[in-house]
Amino acid sequence: MQKIILNKITHLLIAILCPVLIFASCVKSKSTNDDPDLTIKKNLSDAELLDLVQKQTFQYFWDGAEPTSGAGRERFHVDNVYPENDKSTVATGATGFGLMAILSGIDRKYVTKKEGLDRLNKILDFLSRADRFHGAWPHWIYGETGKVRPFGQKDNGGDLVETSFVAQALICINEYYKNGTAAEKALAKKADELWKGIDFNWYRNGGQNVLYWHWSPEYNWEMDFPVKGYNECLIMYVMAASSPTHGVPAKVYHEGWARGGAIKANFDLYGHHIPLDYQGAKNSVGPLFWAHYSYLGLNPKGLKDRYADYWQNNVNQTLAIHDYCVANPKKFKGYGENSWGLTASYSVKGYAAHSLQEDYGVISPTAAISSIPYTPKESMKVIRHLYEDLGDKVWGKYGFYDAFSETDNWYPKKYLGIDQGPMVVMIENYRSGLLWKLFMGNKDVKQGLTKLGFESPEINK
Repeated sequence: MQKIILNKITHLLIAILCPVLIFASCVKSKSTNDDPDLTIKKNLSDAELLDLVQKQTFQYFWDGAEPTSGAGRERFHVDNVYPENDKSTVATGATGFGLMAILSGIDRKYVTKKEGLDRLNKILDFLSRADRFHGAWPHWIYGETGKVRPFGQKDNGGDLVETSFVAQALICINEYYKNGTAAEKALAKKADELWKGIDFNWYRNGGQNVLYWHWSPEYNWEMDFPVKGYNECLIMYVMAASSPTHGVPAKVYHEGWARGGAIKANFDLYGHHIPLDYQGAKNSVGPLFWAHYSYLGLNPKGLKDRYADYWQNNVNQTLAIHDYCVANPKKFKGYGENSWGLTASYSVKGYAAHSLQEDYGVISPTAAISSIPYTPKESMKVIRHLYEDLGDKVWGKYGFYDAFSETDNWYPKKYLGIDQGPMVVMIENYRSGLLWKLFMGNKDVKQGLTKLGFESPEINK
């Protein structure tokens, strides 16, 4: 992933030699944060602490980006050990989240406007060169070449879910820059063309009223994964309905995603009403990334359709998981009001989608932190506990490490891009609503949501 940090003597040599070198990559941005001060600072206000977490986590997608492409890495390990030889692997979903994180970093002045514009152009140019399959990018891409890296034997083609995470970012970029300078308008146009090149209709697998997750030129539809709700994939159906070039009719959403209405549920969990059927979880809920990934751009506040009030759903899912961790039925060490949050992350049992059904005593910081719009007080308690009490056990150069377990005394110094990105974006949405405003302000999105029967205060603005 990122090159080993150079020592002070090497930095001095580079400063002397760079003027005569012909490669622009020698020049380091003044805004980068190669040697952050990781000293734990006591008595920070909530606002100061939240900004520190956002800024430090943002660096995963800035200094920690894959250097050739500028895109979001799949993972970063502090020990530089990568058993799968995937140090330079770009993750499409993490790249989409990272693009939105960079917009927030520009708006917060963590980097300059020019630096941000240059980086976004670099990433979008990479995406335009990278392998695409009927407009969809693969799950993994080799950062140096743009070629597909198979996620599995037959998963070596387009991944429409990961691609949709990029699509929501492209819409935000277009909205952010469309009325700017000539250079900014050119970037907006580039983002718009990439988004409109995604052939959502192809992924109906012969015109079925459901969207398929994967297609491969070698294996065609053999992955055989029609996407039905409820899970993290709502944004894919919103993007498909919103596309002005390769859109799908509303019945694809209602018959496929909503399963003809079977997506609806009606039960309480720890006293919180849950209106949707979380696939495979009987009278329970899934991991918390289901409340994050689709809602980085799609604003759930006031968002309703015939199946659910999505703000209510997301808040109640989060509170149910919070209350479960506080009750701590399995008696794991450390669980409580200051340490809660179950989602997909690294785990003592490898990668795991932690939930009420799959709880191994592992807390994933992204779970509570990315939920801050839903549970601001409860999430701030976690942030302060992690930072002030656990400190450098869980805090590093790119913010909080991916996961830990006090029960197993397990504190790996590892990061995952798909967990870092939502923290930056959701903190920004909590603070300013920036990404929500950009995405919901797009005319194609408004038309797509209206087509599907959604209501939102922002649709008619």
